[in-house]
Amino acid sequence: MNTEPKSGRARARTREVLLAAVQGLTLAVAVLPFSVLLLALTLVSVALIPIGVGIVTTPPILTAVRALADKRRELAAEWCGVRIPSAYRPVPAGANPWTRTLALLRDPQVRRDVLWLPVDMTAGFVTALLPAVLLFYPFEGFAVAAGLWRVLAKDETYWYGFVPVTDQPSALGAAATAAVLLVAAYRLTPRLLTAHFELTRAVLGADRGQLAERVRVLTETRRDAVDTSAAELRRIERDLHDGAQARLVAMGMDLGTIEMLLDRDPAQAKKLLSQARRNSVEALEELRDLVRGIHPPVLAERGLGDAVRALALRLPLPSEVSVELSGRTEAPVESAAYFAVSELLTNAVKHSGADRLWVDLHHAGDTLRITVTDNGRGGAVIGAGSGLAGVERRLGTFDGVLAVSSPAGGPTLVTMEIPCVLS
Repeated sequence: MNTEPKSGRARARTREVLLAAVQGLTLAVAVLPFSVLLLALTLVSVALIPIGVGIVTTPPILTAVRALADKRRELAAEWCGVRIPSAYRPVPAGANPWTRTLALLRDPQVRRDVLWLPVDMTAGFVTALLPAVLLFYPFEGFAVAAGLWRVLAKDETYWYGFVPVTDQPSALGAAATAAVLLVAAYRLTPRLLTAHFELTRAVLGADRGQLAERVRVLTETRRDAVDTSAAELRRIERDLHDGAQARLVAMGMDLGTIEMLLDRDPAQAKKLLSQARRNSVEALEELRDLVRGIHPPVLAERGLGDAVRALALRLPLPSEVSVELSGRTEAPVESAAYFAVSELLTNAVKHSGADRLWVDLHHAGDTLRITVTDNGRGGAVIGAGSGLAGVERRLGTFDGVLAVSSPAGGPTLVTMEIPCVLS
């Protein structure tokens, strides 16, 4: 009764061993050319930085190194369940090439990626190839015992591993060695592939310090999000108390007075009734503005692109809005992006002295990229207490980044990037 489960386990184990050998062979074939090529390009590009060429070539090459490392992290988790953490520092897309190059070279995770390349092309290559060798090499020993030794050992001694093959008895010794290797392969091949990824994690994985820094950043952004939400609630309460609520109370008092004057002084009652009607219209308008400030209806109904277009139409300056979005992102991200754009446009109108504004929204890869440009006087900086600092905190909640280019005399270019996917 137990033979079928045991045979099923044996078949599953055999498939696991064969799959690990094929995966290791695939890695070994891909490891050497890509690692050698990227290491050579990286060294040459960094060496050319002093003459300016490397400033242009280094960022895309290091981006390719990161892509290779990320692919290895993905395979490690998918094939062997080995999680390799990373802690890359964000690099603003609007930064100039020199700043971008220096930021990448200063990133400990990027440096770890580069140091991983020579390890990957040496020890990594061997550990990836070993599962396939251990599994497939025994079949050569069986072939030798079956008669292949007569061809291989025709002119000189043929060595199978440490066994010299010169005749049939020694060929049978090679077969016995092959049988031992096959048993070892059956037991060890998946573990050897896991060892390859463990080696990768030892070199490539982020250390505790980097992970602690990442946790610190996430803690700060979470605290900023909580503080922003609390401030928004206080603003709503204040606006309700000082605006719509006060008008509704005044309207109620007017209606009470109208009730008393209706028979004695109809003319005065009519005047108060007209005033109560105006108060109701103003209270309704304030409530609409308050709701629009919490979450604009056009944003909920038609998405970020149309909401930003509607926002631009209400500005006192001429503006152009370009939208390239194939879908919609999650509501919290849409809301954060909308209010960030609103804050930037308000700052531009109030402080830049510009006479024209441009807004561009597009999504590429897994990133929403928004640029707001004005032709004003420039000089905008991200500082404590400034509107830009508030925008940066708002984006930080979603791992977004903010970059500002605003030389004296203008123009000002503000770039925001938020990791997200479109639905």
